[in-house]
This record gives sequence, structure tokens and C-alpha cells, in this order.
Amino acid sequence: MSEQSKKTAAQQPSVHEKMAILSELVSWFQGASFNIEGAVDKYKQAETLAEEIEKDLTKLKNDIKVVKQRFDGDA
Repeated sequence: MSEQSKKTAAQQPSVHEKMAILSELVSWFQGASFNIEGAVDKYKQAETLAEEIEKDLTKLKNDIKVVKQRFDGDA
């Protein structure tokens, strides 16, 4: 992994952090601060974040499969 890739990966929020942000966005829709003007932007942010989380979880699942296959192969 290049130094640039390491820096970029280190700057990305974790899945846990992204889920917390998504939770805050969802809570906004149910809170007193909700306004129809801001709803479209918040919805777009939440949708993008949910897609990122899904990609991250898929990658983690694939990584786990690879590690499991390696582990099972060593047995």
C-alpha cells in the first residue's frame, strides 16, 4: 500500500463512525430542527452515507472470507 493510500485510508471515518453520523441524520428527520427546505439535502447525505456503509461492509465481509479460507487451508 502506498503512503498516499495509507493516508487516505487513515482519514476515512470507520464504519462505526459512519453509522453514528447516519443515525444523527435520521434523528434530524424526527427532531424539532426538521424543516422541509433542508430535508432534501439531509436525505441525499444519508443516502450517500448508507451506500458507503454498504460498500464498506461488503468489503469487510469479503476480507473475512479470505482470512477464513487462508485459516481453513492452514489447518
